[in-house]
Amino acid sequence: MSSGNLLVAFQGEHGAFSEEAVLKNKDVIAELSGVKSRLKTIPYSSFEDVVRSVDEGRVDYGILPIENSQEGTISETYDLLIKYNVYAVLDIKLRVVHCLISHKDAEIEDIKRIYSHIQGLKQCSNFIDRYRWEKIPTYNTAGSVRIISEHNDKSEAAIASKKAASIYNMKILEEGIENNDRNYTRFFIISKNPQTKLRYLSDYLDIPIKTTIIFSTYHIPGALYSCIGELAKRNINISKLESRPNREKNWEYFFFLDFEGNMEDKKCIEAIENLGKKTSFFKTLGSYICLES
Repeated sequence: MSSGNLLVAFQGEHGAFSEEAVLKNKDVIAELSGVKSRLKTIPYSSFEDVVRSVDEGRVDYGILPIENSQEGTISETYDLLIKYNVYAVLDIKLRVVHCLISHKDAEIEDIKRIYSHIQGLKQCSNFIDRYRWEKIPTYNTAGSVRIISEHNDKSEAAIASKKAASIYNMKILEEGIENNDRNYTRFFIISKNPQTKLRYLSDYLDIPIKTTIIFSTYHIPGALYSCIGELAKRNINISKLESRPNREKNWEYFFFLDFEGNMEDKKCIEAIENLGKKTSFFKTLGSYICLES
């Protein structure tokens, strides 16, 4: 981070949707940092590499997809947020528009094979199934465009962003091929430290604050009910509750819970303290504002 730039890590290649989410909200990310530096995005090959780069202080922030409005939770991300000591500092919801991309001389009738990240293939399954193309999963949507650009075979196409087509000088055969025009992906901007400017940003942007916690309960009747009750009796609204298996203990689970409120507010502090006493594992992932792009 000695370059003087504000460094943000993302998974994949330039033109990925995660990079798009960063660039569309770069001014808010700059406000989070409190430093007026030029923002620079840094690609990494895996989600874990992104988290590790933040944890080790090689970048200022990272971005991870949390869930898609049509296909649900990105389970790998949830597991990494348990494993590493990082914090969520910003929530971004990005409208994801998928494009069918191929070579300049290609037409749809030429296509036989389609490359994309597994999420891209799932989110465009209705369109793909019309043509019965061979589906080839890749590590990243934008990376799939790079792959077919190197193959120089007009029977191959990729599903990725409009930006990715531009970067690799490829042709968009069709835009907006996702199954649903309400296709959004939710991302967390993560940091080595929790966010401390939330109240200012929330007031300035007129956006409410949310908090995410992770916990495991004891294996006794009513344990989860009792934990949730700490929020309910303080009139704190839960916006999401989801479980993930504990990789080290079969048939035990971590609960990810999002609620409306700032972990610095009195009633939230009380709820978190009392809830934590009733758990076998507890972690505050952080408080953050939520943006939509």
